[in-house]
Amino acid sequence: MSLYGTAELESSPVTAADPLSGWEIVRRPRLSAGRSRRLRALRLLAEASPALMAAAVVFVLGESLLPVITLVAIGHVTGDIPAAVTHGLGSPDGHRLDAALVVAGVTYALYLVRGPAEDMLSTAVRARLTALMQRRLVRAVSAPIGIGHLEDPDVLDRLARARGDLSNDQPADAPMTVLGMLGDRLSGLFACLVIGTFHWWLAVILLMVWLGVRKPLRALALARVSMYRRGTQTLRRSWYLLALAARAPSAKEVRTFGLADWLVDGYTTAYESAMAESWAQQRVLSRRVLALCLPVLAAYVLVGASLGWSAYHGTIDLRTLAIMLPMLPATMNVGSISLDDYRVEGMLTALPDLDSLTEGLRAPAALTGGAAGPAVARDVRLERVGFRYPEGDRDVLSDLDLDLSAGTSLGLVGVNGAGKTTLVSLLARLRDPTRGRITVGGVGLTDLPARDWQRRVAVVYQDFTKLPLTARENITMDLDGGGDPAAIERAVHRAGADEVIDGLPGGLDTILSPQYTGGQDLSGGQWQRIALARALYAVERGATVLVLDEPTAHLDVRAEAAFYDRFLRITAGVTSVIISHRFSTVRRADRIAVLDDGAITELGSHDELVAAAGTYASMFDQQAARFRR
Repeated sequence: MSLYGTAELESSPVTAADPLSGWEIVRRPRLSAGRSRRLRALRLLAEASPALMAAAVVFVLGESLLPVITLVAIGHVTGDIPAAVTHGLGSPDGHRLDAALVVAGVTYALYLVRGPAEDMLSTAVRARLTALMQRRLVRAVSAPIGIGHLEDPDVLDRLARARGDLSNDQPADAPMTVLGMLGDRLSGLFACLVIGTFHWWLAVILLMVWLGVRKPLRALALARVSMYRRGTQTLRRSWYLLALAARAPSAKEVRTFGLADWLVDGYTTAYESAMAESWAQQRVLSRRVLALCLPVLAAYVLVGASLGWSAYHGTIDLRTLAIMLPMLPATMNVGSISLDDYRVEGMLTALPDLDSLTEGLRAPAALTGGAAGPAVARDVRLERVGFRYPEGDRDVLSDLDLDLSAGTSLGLVGVNGAGKTTLVSLLARLRDPTRGRITVGGVGLTDLPARDWQRRVAVVYQDFTKLPLTARENITMDLDGGGDPAAIERAVHRAGADEVIDGLPGGLDTILSPQYTGGQDLSGGQWQRIALARALYAVERGATVLVLDEPTAHLDVRAEAAFYDRFLRITAGVTSVIISHRFSTVRRADRIAVLDDGAITELGSHDELVAAAGTYASMFDQQAARFRR
């Protein structure tokens, strides 16, 4: 038996791993409909807050008992009225009516308070569990060495379901929904027991009917949830298309190119495609519900007829009749299927996804590396390195040999798709080669601690991250402390970002986003200087390899020239790699490598490569010719 029981909705491999991307995920054997998922939800609540769990248990008891006690109390009031009217309110019968009214009033008041109390408790539970689950998910997706798992459709599907991105039914609501349903079931059971005090066989009939009806209805609910899960990828696409219209970066192009109708049509098509099977199942469910209504109706007709027969022949008193009649609809809770049954299945199916990510998504032990070495610049060598993406049909890099001498600069050029970005990801160990190896100071990169190495590699990507945080936090990436002030000042100055910081209303403490009070956005060139300062700050803090991927793409010609005039001074003692389409940029590097079809085809200084009249010389002449016209 699996952790989640025996009733299966879908199957998947027990484990999956991509050692080339530096991650693996242990997948749960089966997604079940057993009780264990409900227990898992309750254990999650107990783990998040024992106090809230205790309060929730008290709530369940109140949820189950108060409705039945209230109906019994009101029945007593109804039954005591005739005698109190006949003998007067001052008589013992009148006093008994007064006492019954007090009990009924108190229980009814408690019943009314139950609703707001449930809302408050549910809000507190949701907040606590959401924080716990999001924290675990962030830790899980950040655990692997590389980024391969963030490109895996299965992992992304699980992540979307675990976060509740695809519906309004949030996994954090599961414990309170489960407890609320448990309270309803107990309430229905207590109502049946009250009915049984009149005739035991009436309670047995109601229980048997509802338990018999509930099983097939719940099976249909589970099947529908499984269908919904199978459409996760299509649903992710539909929500992504819908969100494009509300995101500022994409909204500009949506309006410029008139894509609003295309987005709406794309969203509608994807959503309807994902939900078609579920909607068809809903129609089947509706017909099945109508068919199952017949035995339920027959049972209630039988119970009602029994009460009516007894009342007609005077074998039941008014008090008992007043209790039994309103108790009949209360017995429905013992087995009826409500909207919560559908919602809770969707919530609960997210828990195996949460567990598979938080427990299984991790870096394989074999890839974590050995003991850390000293934080000094060392030669980096790529030896017959080959790389192919897991779903790819060809090698992106093939038998690539390259030496990065410590403290020197290398310019890397090549056409789009030549493999430059992939090479950077290998250097930063976001991925590992499928063939060959990378060494650092003669030691295999996979034999070094991965996290330690990644802290020694500073990269300015072409699509660098713009954080809606302060300028200081954007540079230091240190959200807890203020960083090293002296190192920040040097990094800002070397990146030429002094004017950018001086122009901010709060200096380094200005939030770099107009979406926050006192915040301010930056131009593309200003943002690039902040990104450069971020990489140079990492160098100040011990990084020994600096990779600049189109580092001056957003700078004007004069700013670019000024940056590279002092480039060698900025990167003194640092092994640097510069990727750029601008040959005026890479020509200043100590050596230049031409990457073509996944291999290094030319290597040398600018003058050497021009003299060789090869690919580099041809590309340089074509670019220089534009400025000679």
